[in-house]
Amino acid sequence: MSENGSAGLPDRDSGELDALRQRLSVLEKAGPAHHPFRSFGSVLLILFAALLSLLSVVAVWANSIVRDTDRYVATVGPLARDPDVQKAVTNRVTAAVLAQIDVDALVKELASAASQKGVPPRAANLLKSLDRPISQGLKQLISGTVQRVVTSSAFEKVWVDGNRRAHAALDKALTGQANSAVSLKNNQVTIDVGPVVAQVKDRLVSAGLAPAAKIPTVHTDFVVFASKDVGKIKTYLRILQILGGWLPVIALLVAAAGVYVAFNRRHALIGVALAVFVAMLVLGVALTVVRDTYLSHLPPGSSQAAAGTVYDALIKFLRAGVRALAAVALLTAVGAFLAGPSRVAVLTRRGCRRSISALRGVAESAGLRLGAVGRFVHRYKRWIGAAVLVVAAVVLFTWTYPTTMVVVWTAVVTLVALAVVEFLDAGDTEPADGPGGSTRLP
Repeated sequence: MSENGSAGLPDRDSGELDALRQRLSVLEKAGPAHHPFRSFGSVLLILFAALLSLLSVVAVWANSIVRDTDRYVATVGPLARDPDVQKAVTNRVTAAVLAQIDVDALVKELASAASQKGVPPRAANLLKSLDRPISQGLKQLISGTVQRVVTSSAFEKVWVDGNRRAHAALDKALTGQANSAVSLKNNQVTIDVGPVVAQVKDRLVSAGLAPAAKIPTVHTDFVVFASKDVGKIKTYLRILQILGGWLPVIALLVAAAGVYVAFNRRHALIGVALAVFVAMLVLGVALTVVRDTYLSHLPPGSSQAAAGTVYDALIKFLRAGVRALAAVALLTAVGAFLAGPSRVAVLTRRGCRRSISALRGVAESAGLRLGAVGRFVHRYKRWIGAAVLVVAAVVLFTWTYPTTMVVVWTAVVTLVALAVVEFLDAGDTEPADGPGGSTRLP
């Protein structure tokens, strides 16, 4: 009898079996031979795919901001209710109104008129001593009126409608060719909030400030974005806009090539997923660094709070895309790991199968009969599982603007679908032999 347990075999056959086992053990320890150029090529493709995934997220965002009006309005629309933006617009419009109404001159005119009308000297002197309080009161009246207009629903409508009308010119603004409501001049992207001045004029006249009726139609610019490098930024965004529809496809193909070239494709898939996750992490950090750099280089007199709010709004969907792709990458890495031969992966799969099998046993004891469905699922189980994964990938890839919750719910639905497939797997059951049921030999 052989020590390896080959009992009942002739000595010659037993020796050959032991030799085969030893050779198999050596091969398992040695692993497959790796061609250095092939491995190096796979690594390069994976790293390139990660870089392309980073550019793809930015490209899709830039493309959506320029071409999708609803997306753009959804981005900048909520800014009308932001306190920092309202304060900045209030200050800008107030300055524009005060530039048309010389409050100090009005107060002096009031004092002069009082003297000419024969007001007693004491009253005239008192009125003259109140020049500054009256001037401050008029300025507060104007500022308060502007604030009420800016914080009203009327301003929100003006803001949203103005941005919707202006979106048609945004593409030209990014290429430096605009001359409409959205313009690019002096390295600034600006929006005309002149209609707000018109509303303030009407309210001041209604409040009894007659000189406000002389305010002409003015075009007041509110700076949405300002930077000395805006010329470079618009060029980069233009390039990314053109490539926006192709970069995700190219990134996916390069990643697939990197996995295909690798010797251990499961490890390569994990490597791609982790590389993309790191790329999204780097992009997220870069967005924060760029924000701080942008705010520190604002022109003098700009509101950092408002500028920061506008920046956060403009990249809101970019951050959402970064988080969504990071979630996809992380879930893919976890899924590829759990499909492997590690002890944790094996125990996890075994525990899930036993739990589902126990649930199926309870259902069968209650009268459930899977029949032909169970046999079909058992026969084509791998293909059905692959189809579920393909459908999940197609859903994520074709979703217009996937968020982290879309990714999570897609993963949950996919796991439930795979669990249902496992539940419907009836095993190696045979069709019933006649009307009386099936006969299974022990």
